[in-house]
Amino acid sequence: MAKVLFRPDDRTVETDPGETLLDVAKRSGIPLAHACGGNARCTTCRVMVLEGRDSCSGRTAEEAVLAEQAGFGPGIRLACQTKVDGEAEIRRLVLDDRDVELTSVMIEGAALGRVGREKHVIVMFADIRSFTTFSANLLPYDVVHLLNRYFHQMGAIIRHHGGSIDNYMGDGLMALFETDEPADGALRAVRAGLEMLESVELLKPYVTELHGRAFDIGIGIHCGLVVAGTIGEPGSSRHTVIGDAVNFASRVESANKRAGTRLLVSQDVHTLLGGRARTGRSLTMSLKGVEGEHTLHEIVSLGPRTPRR
Repeated sequence: MAKVLFRPDDRTVETDPGETLLDVAKRSGIPLAHACGGNARCTTCRVMVLEGRDSCSGRTAEEAVLAEQAGFGPGIRLACQTKVDGEAEIRRLVLDDRDVELTSVMIEGAALGRVGREKHVIVMFADIRSFTTFSANLLPYDVVHLLNRYFHQMGAIIRHHGGSIDNYMGDGLMALFETDEPADGALRAVRAGLEMLESVELLKPYVTELHGRAFDIGIGIHCGLVVAGTIGEPGSSRHTVIGDAVNFASRVESANKRAGTRLLVSQDVHTLLGGRARTGRSLTMSLKGVEGEHTLHEIVSLGPRTPRR
């Protein structure tokens, strides 16, 4: 007989033929939300299939419509539409009334993608060196003006190379380079990074003349799996990515300070570049908040790049 392990309840329940996961949960007293009554009109009964995806029935037409609209990956299923003919392990994703309130808007256009979708991206972090010291005693207007000029130049370069700025964090930025060809994405990200450094060199005399201060940036690039989704309450939410790859890319950028470098890439990005980069130093070092030692590579230059239009 088929059976399902429900998380976080840690209960294993045998299923009868023809029963949906929602039927099984209701019969067993497992509190699985179903705001629309189990008619595939909402997403509150959604579950994540942790194990046994092959034992689950395919999506019904009704579920397929909601799955596409809400951006569900293949591992997110509606319990009211899913049957199990073997063994499966699932996790309930809506646990209380506040979850129901939040996810009841998921099928509305403003909240599409809130559940999140896994994808591989190239992640870049760029940060102004010692910005707290740099901005000390400067007028707030001058700081904002300089940041806007800097971000405008960096954004234009990133966009030219097929990237997009996902987030600004004070004097730092996070950019994403999405592509079906990871090697191409890595190459475009590194080209963008090198051009950003060239642009900063042109900006330095302006900053020195106007403010009498040194100005430089550090850039770190990594690639990996992230979860992309819409974060925040409806009406003031934004699309972003989270995951270990994001955190690692941030640590790669921070390592520039200790290494005395300006552009570092992870070993994964270096491998994707496939010899198309001229490397300065290669360093094996610990990264804050990341276990173990990791090899990072200083990128000095690349081959010819696409001319700016």
